[in-house]
Amino acid sequence: MHLRVEPLPRGAGFEFVDAIKGGVIPGVFIPAVEKGVRQALAGGVVAGFPVEDIKVTVFDGKTHAVDGKEIAFVIAARKATIEAVKNARPQVLEPLVTIEIVGPESAVGDLSSDLSGRRGHLTGTDGRGPGRVAVCGEVPLAELNDYSSRLKSLTGGAGGYVVEFARYAAVPPAIQQQLASRFQLREDDE
Repeated sequence: MHLRVEPLPRGAGFEFVDAIKGGVIPGVFIPAVEKGVRQALAGGVVAGFPVEDIKVTVFDGKTHAVDGKEIAFVIAARKATIEAVKNARPQVLEPLVTIEIVGPESAVGDLSSDLSGRRGHLTGTDGRGPGRVAVCGEVPLAELNDYSSRLKSLTGGAGGYVVEFARYAAVPPAIQQQLASRFQLREDDE
C-alpha cells in the first residue's frame, strides 16, 4: 500500500482521498483502507496522541486473489500510515493558556521568574490596588499541574490565578523526544 500524507491547516481535521487507478486495490476494500488509516491516526504515531489536521491519499497498492481480505487491508493501511507519518517529521502540539496571576506587589519578581521557569513568557504586569499586582503571561498547560501549591508558597497564601485556553503550539524538540521515547507502538502496529 502506498500513501501520501500532507498537512492540513490547524483545525481542518482529517481528509481521506482515494486516488487508486486501474483497480490495483479493488473499490470494495477502500473503506477498509480508510478504517486502517483512521485507526493509526487515532492511536498516535509519535507519542500516543491522535494525529490531526492531515490529508491521507492512497494512490497505489497490490491485492492478492487468495489473501485479499478486508482485515488485510485494514492492517496494511495502519502500517503504511504509521510509516508515512513517521517519515513526515510530525510535531506534537500542546495547549498553551493565558494566565493572570494576582498577588502581593512584593512577589512580582518571584511570580515572573516562576512563570519563566515553567516555559512561560511574561506579557505584562498591572497594578490591582494598593500593594497588589497582576502578572500576565502565556504558559503551557502541562506546566501548571502543581501551580496552586507553588503560588501559595510564593505569595504566602495571598495569591490567585485564572487561566484561559489560548492556542496549540509545538512542544520543544527535547520534550517531543522525551514523549516519543516513553511511547511504544503495539507490536501489531509496527
